[in-house]
Amino acid sequence: MNGVQLLLIAGAGIAVAAVARRKGLEPGMFVVVLAAAASFLPGMPRLELESEVILAIVVPPLLYSAARGASFAGFRRNLRPIISLGVLLVVLTAGALGLIAGWLLPSIGAAAFVLGAVLAPPDTITTVSHGEEIGLPERATSVLTGESLVNDATALTLFSIAIAAVDGAHTTVGAGVAEFFRSAFLGVGIGALLATATLLIRRWLRDATLETALVLLLPFTAFLAAEAAHVSGILAVVMASFLVSVNLRLDPNHEYPGAYRTRVRENEVWPVLDFLLETFVFAYIGLQLRFVLEDLVSAGEPGLGRTLLAAGVLLAAAIVIRIAGVYALFGRWMLRARMTARRRERDPVFRAARERWIARGGLPPDPPTQRETLLAGWTGMRGILTLAAAAAIPETTSSGVPFPGRDEIQAIALFVTLGTLIIQGTTIGALARLLRFDLAGERAAREQMRAAGRALLAGRDFQEQRAAVRTAVRDRTLSEEVARELIDDIDLRQAASSDPM
Repeated sequence: MNGVQLLLIAGAGIAVAAVARRKGLEPGMFVVVLAAAASFLPGMPRLELESEVILAIVVPPLLYSAARGASFAGFRRNLRPIISLGVLLVVLTAGALGLIAGWLLPSIGAAAFVLGAVLAPPDTITTVSHGEEIGLPERATSVLTGESLVNDATALTLFSIAIAAVDGAHTTVGAGVAEFFRSAFLGVGIGALLATATLLIRRWLRDATLETALVLLLPFTAFLAAEAAHVSGILAVVMASFLVSVNLRLDPNHEYPGAYRTRVRENEVWPVLDFLLETFVFAYIGLQLRFVLEDLVSAGEPGLGRTLLAAGVLLAAAIVIRIAGVYALFGRWMLRARMTARRRERDPVFRAARERWIARGGLPPDPPTQRETLLAGWTGMRGILTLAAAAAIPETTSSGVPFPGRDEIQAIALFVTLGTLIIQGTTIGALARLLRFDLAGERAAREQMRAAGRALLAGRDFQEQRAAVRTAVRDRTLSEEVARELIDDIDLRQAASSDPM
């Protein structure tokens, strides 16, 4: 792929996305569909990238940007449903889809579980990005955001284990679990270490352009450093993003003259980078459709017809497993909450211990409602990671033989992604409206908190305003989400009132 082709893809993506947004369509879905159709144009060349490039270049900045907007407090508060969806359900989904793929396509052998790992993680962040217009409750938004940051790491760990198994490495369930925890723990550690170094260097740079450039390098550095150590690059990126974004906005120790300029610039840069990368990936994968189909026709077993049949079955299975898994995991949570409530009524000792724990700030979140459960179950669209992981499958194994089922896996990943985007992506808004979430109280409470935050700013200079907001977060009178909004507003006002950046 040459530079001219890259520029043409980006330019076409901008035009397509503009049309999609005016029509009220999801730009990513629109780009994929049109790119897939364009692949059949006479003379359309096949675009080739090294298998590692998409995962190493596209995924890290997209994850970093998503984590920048996530609430660390919300993540911690909803840790149970996030782990349930982002770890347990992804593992169950990968295993179930792998078994189904192995039954449908016996010729690809152990690579069926590579396909299961590729199809397992839903792209819930796409839903969250439109949460306000769809009408998602605040907790649903927080849970789905957290899930999107964890499920990618789970799926890529399973993907790596499955690739190694196809390559001849011996592995067991116990070894896989141990590898997951080792990879997660060390990945988080590497991300924290690099975030700390970045924060220290930024204070020394004191230049908005240099500081922004440094942060743009951070997701790539965290991902590649972790992957080089054979641990989770995804979690390294997520942890680095959490620590840098939270500290730069909410920790007074990381406030220094001119820091607001860097925050303003980063808030402008990341959305542009997100758009370009997402557009490129969707267009690149869509443009592979014709050539993937041609490869399936010429490859023989299992053939085009059987692969398309498998794609349809796996699409239906992915949707059903997501819904059933969410109901099972959240239903267990609801049952446990009812049992705890009954025990509190019967057992005074347990009730007293529970009340002491709650008084110390250990109030557990209520289990999801039936409406929230149904909505979470329907947010199963596959997206960037599924497409990127499929593209990252090596062409050959370490012994030099073609990787089994590579063409079939890439074709199925494309069809399942398209199917979920069309079936679920176009109906999630209608479902949210049909469920009629009562958000009036939630919105009123948030606006009341915003008003309280704005009252803190009256009669203070910019630095005093930031200090007041950070103190309010520490005292838990302001939420992290509202505090970030206020800090961003202060930054913009200070930038507007000072010399040009």
